[in-house]
Formats: sequence, C-alpha cells, structure tokens
Amino acid sequence: MLKVIAAAIGSISIAAVVVASAEPPAGAAACSGCHPASTRVTSPVLRLAARDQAAIVKAMQDFRSGVRAATVMDRIAKGFTDEEIQAIAAWYAAQK
Repeated sequence: MLKVIAAAIGSISIAAVVVASAEPPAGAAACSGCHPASTRVTSPVLRLAARDQAAIVKAMQDFRSGVRAATVMDRIAKGFTDEEIQAIAAWYAAQK
C-alpha cells in the first residue's frame, strides 16, 4: 500500500514539474501584457503565477458571464472556451 501511495505522489510531482516547465497554452502568453510575471513588479493587476487554479477559473468564468465587473477582462474572457480557461489556469497555478 505504501508503494502505491509513493508512486501516486511521485506521479503527481512529475506532472507538476512538466506543467510548470511546459510552454504556456494558447492564450496564456497574452495575459502577461497586464499581469506581472515577477513578484518585484508593483501593479494593481494581480500576478497569476502560483495562484489557485480554481480561483483563476472562477474569476475567468465570472468575467465572461458578466458576474464580475471589469474594465477589459470581461471582453478578454469571452474569447476563451472552458477548456482553454482550464488549461491557462492549470499552467499559471503550476508556475512559481
């Protein structure tokens, strides 16, 4: 049983490293135009790297549906499918 748990943890760790080092999914690179990549940058726009995946997905869905007010994110979010939002959120959540 311990071997199974250890293998599962190892697989998850490897998957996280692959996601973190992989090229960003389509659309994710455009986010860096407003969202800072570095923690040293002061900006009123939140840094996306290492944020909770579910929080990014919820925010994008809320922007897209109009539930969450925005200056430009409501229009940007409408250009992404649910699958694209999931991929972008997963990639940013894996970044450090």
